[in-house]
Amino acid sequence: MPQPETEELLERLYLVETEGEGYPSDPAPESVTREAMADGLVERGEAKLRLTARGHAAGRDVVRRHRLAERLLCDVLAVAPDQFDDEACRFEHILQRGLDDKICILLGHPSTCPHGKPIPQGQCCRRASTDHIREVTPLSDGRPGAEGAVAYLATRDNREIQKLMAMGILPGLKIKLMQRFPSYVFQVGYSQFTVDHALAETIYVHWAPPPKHAESAPKKA
Repeated sequence: MPQPETEELLERLYLVETEGEGYPSDPAPESVTREAMADGLVERGEAKLRLTARGHAAGRDVVRRHRLAERLLCDVLAVAPDQFDDEACRFEHILQRGLDDKICILLGHPSTCPHGKPIPQGQCCRRASTDHIREVTPLSDGRPGAEGAVAYLATRDNREIQKLMAMGILPGLKIKLMQRFPSYVFQVGYSQFTVDHALAETIYVHWAPPPKHAESAPKKA
């Protein structure tokens, strides 16, 4: 991964080229610029720096991590709006590749940051768009006895996310629906929990296919 100073440069140039932000008067120290050029991430064009194709992809990745970090700090950790931007700047440099997808899945693939700016899609978002093919539906649509794995949490409400996380509901965990009425009862590990319909609708599950019935034994002659 590029150094934090290089990532800051890539992020600034990505926002200039993609979202129309003004070109910064001092994009980066000369040493950072030289390193980015040596790595094939930026190039000079008409007295200004611009991203190469490789640099564009890297800058997009930095912006994605920054805005997911903002979403996490705002929705889950309830950090005050005047604080989470600076904290997100720190987060974006420490989120390893793959961890950003886990956060994205946890948050239900948010499309915008708390400021309303777009969050670039990741592989997990593109997979989620075909979830209907993979039998991913809310827990509220499941049948008693059905089992599967938590796919993602479809809620922006930080109180709901905190409540579900306190139950241990995280993407990838095995879950079994025990009953639907009068409340939804499900099992995670050795623990059982009860939620109402509204909360059950936010837990999307990748259901395992039902077990095949054993074939009838051949009749004796």
